[in-house]
Amino acid sequence: MRGFRQPYPVPGVIWASLPIPAVLIDGDGKIVETNPAAELFLNASSRSLRGQPVFDRLHIDADMDEACARARSNQSALFINDVDVTNGDRPPVQCTVQVAPLADNAEFLMLLMSPREIADRLNRAGAAKTAAKSAIGMAEMLAHEIKNPLAGISGAAQLLSMNLSADDRELTDLIVEETRRIVKLLEQVEQFGNIRPPERRVVNIHDALDRARKSALVGFAARMHIVEEYDPSLPPTFADPDQLMQVFLNLIKNAAEAAGEEGGTITLRTRYDLSLRLRRKDGTGKALPLQVEIIDDGPGLPPGIADDIFEPFVSGKENGTGLGLALVSKIITDHDGWISVDSAPGRTVFRVSLPVAPKELQLRDSQKKDAE
Repeated sequence: MRGFRQPYPVPGVIWASLPIPAVLIDGDGKIVETNPAAELFLNASSRSLRGQPVFDRLHIDADMDEACARARSNQSALFINDVDVTNGDRPPVQCTVQVAPLADNAEFLMLLMSPREIADRLNRAGAAKTAAKSAIGMAEMLAHEIKNPLAGISGAAQLLSMNLSADDRELTDLIVEETRRIVKLLEQVEQFGNIRPPERRVVNIHDALDRARKSALVGFAARMHIVEEYDPSLPPTFADPDQLMQVFLNLIKNAAEAAGEEGGTITLRTRYDLSLRLRRKDGTGKALPLQVEIIDDGPGLPPGIADDIFEPFVSGKENGTGLGLALVSKIITDHDGWISVDSAPGRTVFRVSLPVAPKELQLRDSQKKDAE
């Protein structure tokens, strides 16, 4: 295997997390590496598979020698749809097989097998996201149209209350209270749809966290104990400071509401981790080493919603709108970052991963501060 430096150019965390079987082969058609999904599919460990002819262990109902030759010759990915794939010991599974040469070493090919059931599930997820976007657009339009009549209803109720007895005023007060609640919900919908693009600059993450912590402690998190576990050497990120503070404030509020009236502990933790990279649609990757974790000791997310918690209108709270975390996810995505959640009773971790600010911008920012 001439020129072989690393089994694959994809960071281990991405390779390991692929939900479909992936196999890397060399120019002789021998297995170089397999991801965990492929180990499960082939019922063998990656170590035992290395060096074996791939098509001795993987049986695909197609002319794979020709497919591999074409992928290498054309230096482009090749798809084979709806073919039977098996390891020889299990019933065949209908898959879409992708054969793709590696960008930095044409000798190596990656075989990706997408079982029909996974493809169908991804298609359903894509359809759900499209439906959610359509729902947001419709909700924005309705919000604008409904707010004016609600203002009229509230005003009329307040006028009526001036000539009513105390008992009857309870009913008009209820009308005013409920219309205000609905208007607040509609404003949240409008905020989600109309958030401006981020005005990014060099930002110290700890400054944004500190602003959010102080604001929370004098308001909704007054009964909470907030612990700071910061990495003081953390480099700055490239972000809109106000939007970043809004993200942290929303996550702290979410943690405080999960604790309930009795309160609890929220831990704000920062650390540097180079293992996470975000891969774009064009195949390029971006490191997201800056990790911010908001940890609470509440009851955790309700079962079954963790995978969809960042989608619009999905909420784990009674009477929740499901827009707070969707807004957080949108802001982080606009900052080329990533947000995830890991939840269990007694420990829920929302993790925000962000890129480091470009060095030239850090230098410019430092020189500007020195001049001031």
